[in-house]
Amino acid sequence: MARIRAENLVKNYGSVKAVLGIEFDIADGEFVAILGPSGCGKSSTMRMIAGLEEISGGQILFDERPVNDIRARDRNVAMSFENYALYSPITIFENIAFPLRASGMNASDVNRRVHDIARKMELEPLLDQKPTGLSSGQAQRVSLARALVREPEVFLLDEPISHLDTRQRYRMRRFIKSIHQEFGYTMIYVTHDQEEALALADRVMVMSDGEIQQMGSAQEVYTRPANAFVAGFVGEPPINFLPFSADGDGIVIEGHRIEVPEAAKPRLKQIGASGRAGVRPHFMALGDNGGITLSGRGFVTEELQDHNEIFVDIGKTRISLIAAPSQRVSRGEDVTVSIDPIHLLLFPEGVEREFE
Repeated sequence: MARIRAENLVKNYGSVKAVLGIEFDIADGEFVAILGPSGCGKSSTMRMIAGLEEISGGQILFDERPVNDIRARDRNVAMSFENYALYSPITIFENIAFPLRASGMNASDVNRRVHDIARKMELEPLLDQKPTGLSSGQAQRVSLARALVREPEVFLLDEPISHLDTRQRYRMRRFIKSIHQEFGYTMIYVTHDQEEALALADRVMVMSDGEIQQMGSAQEVYTRPANAFVAGFVGEPPINFLPFSADGDGIVIEGHRIEVPEAAKPRLKQIGASGRAGVRPHFMALGDNGGITLSGRGFVTEELQDHNEIFVDIGKTRISLIAAPSQRVSRGEDVTVSIDPIHLLLFPEGVEREFE
């Protein structure tokens, strides 16, 4: 396995600046997800690690050894993509064995390694079949097995399950998590799906516009987002943003003055006269629960079996909250919404541009 470190890493495509001098340090055996919207630089970063893209500036190091000038084939990096690209004329066994045979491994070792990985990936009954007729989930597992059979130092996964249906994605997430636990590979998982990133990774690197916005555990990026972009991109349902004006040690939202928690007061002083308060739907409730209360009007209730998502208009701002299945609101109904002040996040104004 390998520790991966980037120093002032830059990628330009002509005049287009895709990655803007980022730095990160991924520990040996760590599972890191690179999360962000399309065009944020996450795939370019992964491809530079793999050696598939030339580095425009800075350097990448494996175990403190610069690899900028080392060819992709010599980096011992395995990759799995959304497009699994199996060879249809040959059997599943030969598909998995392909990189081993290409490296000149003897037949008995090839046979042992293929059967070992096939057993762990629940593919042994399929080894004599050809890829035609495999389900999408089975084909993706074959693709993963073909990458893993090489015993790489680094395992890179680029949107590997985004095309699968919901049930298959849940199953493949378990496989990928178990692969990391079983083999202890250094793994980098590129995705735009924040649920996948939070569920799988030891740490999440959130990117936007070619820069790292935050890198931390799933808990850190969810509960202590570094900025409004991270707060809005991570979390489902999305965080609510409410405009506020500062009033001493408090804030005013739609005419309601709120005393902010002691821990948030330094942040309020940094922001200045006005900003946006962020609160996640799970930390809001209908009625007066003894926290911050705001008045609003019901918009719609989405009934989702084990919970309801309720949308409420507070002044000109529409927010959502998670409620019990027994709770619902009617359109136009006067309601009171409570906010747990411990989970109130404060951000500067101007976040709309970040979510376009």
